Amino acid sequence: MDTKQLQYFVTVVESGGFSAAGGALNLAQSSLSRHIAQLEKELGQRLLHRTGRGATPTQAGKQLLVHARTMLDVAKQVRAEMDQLQESPSGRLVLGLPPRVAVTHSADLIRAFRRRFPRAVISVSEALSIHLREWLMAGRVDVALLFDPPPSSQLSYITLSQESLRLVMPANSATSSARLPAKVSLPDLARYPMILPSPPNAIRSLVDAALLSREIQLRVVAEVSAVQTVLTLVSQGVGCTLLPESALEPAHLYKDLVHVPVGPPSIRNKLVLAVPKAGPNTPLVLGVLALIQGMNFQSQAQYVQTD
Repeated sequence: MDTKQLQYFVTVVESGGFSAAGGALNLAQSSLSRHIAQLEKELGQRLLHRTGRGATPTQAGKQLLVHARTMLDVAKQVRAEMDQLQESPSGRLVLGLPPRVAVTHSADLIRAFRRRFPRAVISVSEALSIHLREWLMAGRVDVALLFDPPPSSQLSYITLSQESLRLVMPANSATSSARLPAKVSLPDLARYPMILPSPPNAIRSLVDAALLSREIQLRVVAEVSAVQTVLTLVSQGVGCTLLPESALEPAHLYKDLVHVPVGPPSIRNKLVLAVPKAGPNTPLVLGVLALIQGMNFQSQAQYVQTD
């Protein structure tokens, strides 16, 4: 006895016969009769009085009808609950974020996660991209956002945004348009005192790769690991730096800084969504991947690209 047989039996009783029930179920009358006969055989009871005008339940059929309706309601409720689990899975997901992304986007990410997955828990781990990449491969985080990771046979990457680096300097060092260039070529970068993130920061790796291949030597006056500290030093006139414009958000915190495009050629910073190729493709992981891809990680500031 299964739920399909019970559904067929209930439909025959409620329809008053096999012909009407077959039409309601989109099932041939002969096939429906075989299912009911099999049910009667399994229960050892005659369930229906068959007449020329239809079918009515026997005493055993009336008793089964009560239980069948209850069992079908329970099965329907179970299916609905399972569908809800699929749509709103439970569990815990560990998301890795570089500090710069965590500062600007973690609140939006967590709010969106809570709306979409009210039964699940998100844990955010902050670290440099190089460390997050290692944690992904070691299984310490489930999903991560990385800046400019090298290719990997173990990880899948989805590009979320790309930005060109800009020369950032204190506003009081460029008080006139004559002193603030429209753009800065790569060789001209050597004229500026630089405060750069310490290796193995992804931006530092990009800058070193772009300039060393052209034999351009920067005048680095300080190396600082945290981007926010770099910007604080720049705002205080210690030097300049190279960063994408999104690093200057929220804009009201950096009104004492100005920035101009670098290049051509530009040095592009790429943010990717990374997940282990062999990782568990659970409904929660797949849902978070879709959620993150639907978010905007581009800089909110508007400027004209010059390259």
